[in-house]
Amino acid sequence: MSRLTPVLLGVSLALAGGAIVAAQDAAPTPPKVLQITREWLKPGRSGLVHDKSEAAFVSAVSRAKLDGHYIALNSMSGKTRALYMSRYPSLEAWEKDNQTIGKNAALTAEMDRAGMADGELLDGSDQAVLTYDEQLSYHPQPDLSHARYFELTAFHVKPGHVGDWLEIVKMYKAACDKMNRGDHWAGYAVAYGGEGGTYISLTHRDSLAEVDKMMAGGDQAFIEAIGGPEGIRKFEELLRETIDSQRTELFSINPKQSYAEEAWIKADPDFWKPKKTAPETVAAKPAAPKPAAAAAKPGGR
Repeated sequence: MSRLTPVLLGVSLALAGGAIVAAQDAAPTPPKVLQITREWLKPGRSGLVHDKSEAAFVSAVSRAKLDGHYIALNSMSGKTRALYMSRYPSLEAWEKDNQTIGKNAALTAEMDRAGMADGELLDGSDQAVLTYDEQLSYHPQPDLSHARYFELTAFHVKPGHVGDWLEIVKMYKAACDKMNRGDHWAGYAVAYGGEGGTYISLTHRDSLAEVDKMMAGGDQAFIEAIGGPEGIRKFEELLRETIDSQRTELFSINPKQSYAEEAWIKADPDFWKPKKTAPETVAAKPAAPKPAAAAAKPGGR
């Protein structure tokens, strides 16, 4: 996988979101630029076999100390795929990482070998470049220290309706203020590699229990917050006129495939860099099985 190539290629998707904290508005903004690689995996090529392949990339970029730390996401909905999101403060910063790779023949060769091995597991891959938009965001928080999941929603806005799109976001954020249920997301626009008019919002979650909590209120709370029957009528009319597609997907974070930031590792080392357990020694006498031992673990295959 050439997730740090010097060429702008693409598809669309995004990164950011954040934990709910008291000082949300004072928090740092999400990265201004996201370079994203999406990999479509062949059947049976996910899991540990892909972890092993991706470890070669993590090892190479860690030794090179590249600035573009990235997070790996594995799909929990839709077609089996993995996303790798590199975070940068600017396009220039991304360019510097590409130059670092290009000037280091050994690193380039190592990345090429890893790419060839990883390619055997894939049906295909594509890339994108996204830019952060503060107008489209709501209390974003870029700290991913304790994140475990991402919800990603992609919108495609019809040509000539950007003003309407901004009005929709404004109305939705005002409703979130009234509901005060902890909504948060970061908004990005596709700059390279996707269809024009594509926007992404993404929220990270520390647990799926957060999603249960968000869903518990149902639609009625939103209808009331948006202005009752008249408000929801105006909102839905704007949606029909402005957006021609919308899709939400759920992903889990894979720390084994991520080039995590040091701050995340320090905050939650058991997740991002778990200690390797020593091989179990063979006991002189095997322990007798418990009488009520289960035949399989819950959720096992």
